[in-house]
Amino acid sequence: MKNNVAEWVVGGLLLVAFAVSAALVPGFRDVAYLFDRSTLLTETGLLALALTPLIVAGHIDLSCTAILALVGVIAATLAARLGVPFGLCLVLCPALGAGLGALNGYLVGRRGLPSLVVTIGTMALFRGAAQILAGDSSISVPAAFQGIHHLTLPKTYFHVPMLIYLFLALALGTLLHKTAFGRKIYAVGTSPEAARYSGVPVGSVVFRLFVLSGTVAGLGAALLLSRLGVARYDNARGWELDAITAVVLGGTSIFGGRGTIVGTVLALALVGIVQTGLGVAGIKAEVQVAAIGALLIFAILLGNALRRR
Repeated sequence: MKNNVAEWVVGGLLLVAFAVSAALVPGFRDVAYLFDRSTLLTETGLLALALTPLIVAGHIDLSCTAILALVGVIAATLAARLGVPFGLCLVLCPALGAGLGALNGYLVGRRGLPSLVVTIGTMALFRGAAQILAGDSSISVPAAFQGIHHLTLPKTYFHVPMLIYLFLALALGTLLHKTAFGRKIYAVGTSPEAARYSGVPVGSVVFRLFVLSGTVAGLGAALLLSRLGVARYDNARGWELDAITAVVLGGTSIFGGRGTIVGTVLALALVGIVQTGLGVAGIKAEVQVAAIGALLIFAILLGNALRRR
């Protein structure tokens, strides 16, 4: 019931944001334009989806964007300097991300270290490794693999990255809400000790969630490489805050035990509508950041007030 309140709040704010933007900005209701803009949020959306079950379990991954950057630099380096077929490099991206996520999972799930401290450390480690490999320059990727965000499903507005995002949302929604593993995630987030006494392998659950986060970050790296055409050590810097904002805005408790994929999807759509509306209206980027922050605080206060009632 508590999660439903958050989803209703975010859904209502989404309708209000769309109505206001459509009234203030001519042509904002152009469906093709909105779907084109949605591709800019795909990588952030993927990160937010993977972070949702992790935060439900009471943990955090601040290194996800550093994983994305490092995987992208490794893939581009293998192709540009070692002659590895770039198609193979793209396929390897999720596997590379999974390996980096497994390091986080081992330190947090197996060794019992705090996820906040661990992922701050690995964020610096991964970002630094990317800078060592790439330096301050950009590594170009073959033109044949660029522009995947322009590919659409025939006779629809759905771009390939959006389809990947929706498929992942459906898969993770099923995992979190319809499976025994999903129930274990909620149990771990509610009380790790109680879950352990109930026979839940807490360390294993946490380890798998960090591997999942890394795998999705690696997938995001492949999509970002195709969209930008270059790999840089500072790609996606700061996006982890956008992803966490969407997760928390969607009703997931930062303390664990509560949250839904639906809430995250609605919140990401809300953030996208607000950013798009403000951007088309010519509002400065720093004002957009302030607006998203104010929106997050308002949504949390409103949701808490409705729950108390």
